Amino acid sequence: MNSINRRTFLSHGLAGIGSLAFSRLCAGDSPLAIPHYRPKIKRVIHLCMAGGPSHLESFDYKPELAKLDGKAMPESFTKGQQLAQLQGKALRCMGPQWKFSKHGQSQMEISEIFPHIAKHADDIAVIRSMHTEQINHDPAHTFMNTGSIIPGRPSMGSWVLYGLGSESQNLPGYVVLTSAGGGQGQPISSRQWSSGLLPGHLQGVEFQSAGDPVHYVKNPKGITKASQKDVINAINRLNGIQSTRAEHHDIATRIEQYELAFRMQSAVPELMDTKGESQQTLDLYGCKPGDGSFASNCLLARRLAERGTRFIQLYHRGWDHHGQVKSGTKATAKHVDQGTSALLTDLKQRGMLDETLVIWGGEFGRTPMAQGSGRDHHIKAFSVFLAGGGIKGGTVYGKTDDLGYGVVENPVSVHDLHATMLHLLGLQHEALTFKAQGLDFKLTGVEPCKVIKGILA
Repeated sequence: MNSINRRTFLSHGLAGIGSLAFSRLCAGDSPLAIPHYRPKIKRVIHLCMAGGPSHLESFDYKPELAKLDGKAMPESFTKGQQLAQLQGKALRCMGPQWKFSKHGQSQMEISEIFPHIAKHADDIAVIRSMHTEQINHDPAHTFMNTGSIIPGRPSMGSWVLYGLGSESQNLPGYVVLTSAGGGQGQPISSRQWSSGLLPGHLQGVEFQSAGDPVHYVKNPKGITKASQKDVINAINRLNGIQSTRAEHHDIATRIEQYELAFRMQSAVPELMDTKGESQQTLDLYGCKPGDGSFASNCLLARRLAERGTRFIQLYHRGWDHHGQVKSGTKATAKHVDQGTSALLTDLKQRGMLDETLVIWGGEFGRTPMAQGSGRDHHIKAFSVFLAGGGIKGGTVYGKTDDLGYGVVENPVSVHDLHATMLHLLGLQHEALTFKAQGLDFKLTGVEPCKVIKGILA
């Protein structure tokens, strides 16, 4: 049954099949229902380092840049190139601010500000040849999340839900958590997890990182669960009547949201109840659950993954180091290093890492040239790492030039990263489309892109 016929059937038959059954069908409203081919993973956890972490202080060591510290940046690198705040200014090299050392059997070079992540050198694949199209934070986040510079396009989490649906009936299939600390925290707009052109029930749901994760999750005094369910059923019946008169996707979304919110009243308190977590696990993350920290969000991400949430994004705002890049990168790394490591360890110990893709990285990198004591935005080269199912650990893919300015080997675009993520989920990126406004939209856009086979096991 094609999607048009299915929606027609649902809209005309809603009053007869009941709102609960309808909401179950809505939760799996995708063009595929099953993957294109056998998937390597079930879910994605995207650790978003918002602000643009410096690849030169993290995963891409440049000894030649160290030799040129304080000297004029060779014009051959920058002539005619787009810069952010350094445009038209005298450019001087800034050497790496932290020592790098080799780790694991792979002898992967990692900065000393990431001692915990370094323990996973043989589990991660570092891509040193990422590049992007947008030089300012908000459009760069938009491009990383949606594959487009145009606001209003679906986020990658929504695309994944559209393709595969959610494994959880009682929690959202796409959850977002945020934290901050260590540096300037750029604001993150909620449209970064919007469903855009896709049905509204596929959008990300932001949980609060401290206190109750969802506002008003508990009933007020005098309202019982049974009476609330009666109200929801009555509202959904009215919505169902309306949907028989006109096909309107917002009505289906509204019904699903009422039902999901009702189910979440039981599921969310259970999700947040960490009494069953061992002290060893809590010590591993080094956090107090619910304290609003990145580490606490990492623990919550593992618990969401266990309960079937398909796509989880953790934003940490604090990587925008236009000044004090040395002290700033160390401070921000301290906020995320142990939590990231703990998440990888915890997933691995529970047998979940092989069915999860973890992506760590920001929206762009930082310049090899100094901006006072900091570094400016940089789109020509930056680093991310991946770990989990289908990923060849201990891999370094791609290469930048001697100063870390541009990519010289195996360039990787944002669309390439998206295509690889979908591939691991069992989805063919060219076939995952949605027709709107007379066009077939897709996450990976219209330009040619590729699956990054060099990092796959």
